[in-house]
Parts: sequence; C-alpha cells; structure tokens
Amino acid sequence: MTMITTVVFDVGKVLFEWDLRHLFAKLIEDKADLEYFVTHVVTPQWHFQHDAGRTLADMAAERTAEFPQFAVLIDAYVTRFNETLPGPVEGSLEIVSELAERRVPLFAITNFGAEFWDMFRPTQPIFDHFGDIIVSGVEKLVKPDPAIYALALERFALQPGEAIFIDDNHDNVMSARENGFSAHHFTDAESLRRELVGLNLL
Repeated sequence: MTMITTVVFDVGKVLFEWDLRHLFAKLIEDKADLEYFVTHVVTPQWHFQHDAGRTLADMAAERTAEFPQFAVLIDAYVTRFNETLPGPVEGSLEIVSELAERRVPLFAITNFGAEFWDMFRPTQPIFDHFGDIIVSGVEKLVKPDPAIYALALERFALQPGEAIFIDDNHDNVMSARENGFSAHHFTDAESLRRELVGLNLL
C-alpha cells in the first residue's frame, strides 16, 4: 500500500468560507429579494460557468441583457467577488500552517474562475505554502472531471495513492478516490485534523 505523504486541498468551503450571500446581503436589504437574486440571477450554477473557464465579460453582458434591472448588482459580482469569501474556515489555515512546518508537501485543486483567482490569491499569503495550485478556470477543467485529477497527478509529480485530497463536495471526493487519490470529505477542521493525525501527517 502506498504511503500518503502529501496533502491536496480544495479552497472554497474547506480553507475559506464562500457564499454569494456574503456580498449581496450588503446590497439587498429585503431577505426575500436577496434569496430571489441568488437563486434566479447571480446563482451558484451560473457562477460555475466562470469556474469552467468562461470570461466574466461574456457572462456579465449576457446576464445584464437578461436582467437589466439588476445591472448594478451584476457589476458588483464582477468587481467585488472577494466579498463572497468573508474569511477562513475555522481551524483550517492552522492545519495548513502546521503541515507546512512539518514540511508536508501541499497542493490544491480548486474550482475557481481564473479572473477571480487573480483577484483573490494575492490577498491570502497562506497559499505561499503550496507547491502548486490547479485552478479550474485556468485549465478549463472542473471537478469532478477525472481529467483534472489526472492533471494534478502529473503536475504535482505524484504517484497514485501518494496524496490525500480534501474537499467538501461528495462528488469531488468520490471522483478523486476513483482517480488516484485517497480522499477526505470535509465537514470541519476538527475531523480533518483527526484524519491527518491518523496518517502521521500531523
């Protein structure tokens, strides 16, 4: 059995909290109006197009044409996206720092738009600990596509079974397990810490 030596993280909802409501609750006072907006206009499903590689300019122009009454809010999505990521998931960055102190190789695979990643990455020095980060919007590959895990094994110079992948999305975890990784379905930092201690990584 291959020994696990390396840890590969997801970013959103594993390292950093993420929800469109974190931004739009500041801009839409009525709760019912807020829920309509994030379930019918700027939705996670629509946002996922940027994760997959579509440009913000194309997305915003198309959506503004469809919902012209929300043009200002759609523009806020483009310019203020970092506010949808209000801060770290409790306890997760401490785990990253401790792994780095122990010289455990660290990598990430994230479904994240290329333009938004360029905005977010410079604000978070924790990523300096990572040897490489595969960003779906850059590669135009998204989890749980097996191809993104194959790319990760190649880019990170890993043998199958050598790394544990951590993600909050069950489908991504299952695909990782089928494509060369051990995997942990993330629910909270405490449970993750227990698993990493059990693997002698912490």
